[in-house]
Amino acid sequence: MTRVHAAAQSVTVRGVEVPKLGFGTFRLPGADCREGVRDALEIGYRHIDTARGYENEREVGQGIADSGVPREEIWLTTKVPPDMAAAEDVRTSAEDSLRLLATDYVDLLLLHWPAPSVPLEETMGALMELREEGKARQIGVSNFPPGHLRRALEHAAVFADQVEFHPFLGQDALLELGRERDVLITAYAPLAQGKVTRDPVIGAIAEAHGRTPGQVALRWLVDHRGVAAIPKSATHERRVENFQIFDFSLSDEDRARIDALPKDQRDFDPSGVAPDWND
Repeated sequence: MTRVHAAAQSVTVRGVEVPKLGFGTFRLPGADCREGVRDALEIGYRHIDTARGYENEREVGQGIADSGVPREEIWLTTKVPPDMAAAEDVRTSAEDSLRLLATDYVDLLLLHWPAPSVPLEETMGALMELREEGKARQIGVSNFPPGHLRRALEHAAVFADQVEFHPFLGQDALLELGRERDVLITAYAPLAQGKVTRDPVIGAIAEAHGRTPGQVALRWLVDHRGVAAIPKSATHERRVENFQIFDFSLSDEDRARIDALPKDQRDFDPSGVAPDWND
């Protein structure tokens, strides 16, 4: 099988380098997750994303071990569930994650969704304690719209906000805030659950470059300043394809055409969990 063995470009936030392209493991269970992580690292990915809620942290850790890639070369992110946002529960979740991942630290620990039943100051304080202890190199949030992120920044050194972001869902206000406050914006579901493959505008741009629509969408995302993307794939071939996006460029016209697509297609909006996205 083809192996790429090429380093993904990095984005620098607060003096810390993060690979712009990561491998997401949402809905990747069991042996598929273990093999996917091992394969992604062998291809050249050095950014792996998981969460307590994905129920695959053990397999992520096994995949890392199987790869033989030194732990210090990997940017590893996991997340605390919103129902564990109380200070004591944040610690329990994080320490369980470290045990399952078989590592002494994660590079980034996020609160997975806002938790309005727990004071944000309490949650962020607990995350900061874990950072001070070295169990999380950096801390942050996920699924926080700009107003939520501003409030989180009042209480902690938020390094990143991970949100749904793709050619059909814009994040202009969050990008502006991220640049203003030096916060990494990580794009999950960057291929819009496969919808980018069916869009005629993206398809035409891809054909002009001899690329796939997925590669064009990922390139468009990582061309944004301060942004990383974490596509997930269940196959080796697609993982290779997703990784091969740094050897071509989009023109200003290409980017403008994608920018002009409707930006209102949100796929992840769980009732009872999602915040007010307009905040």
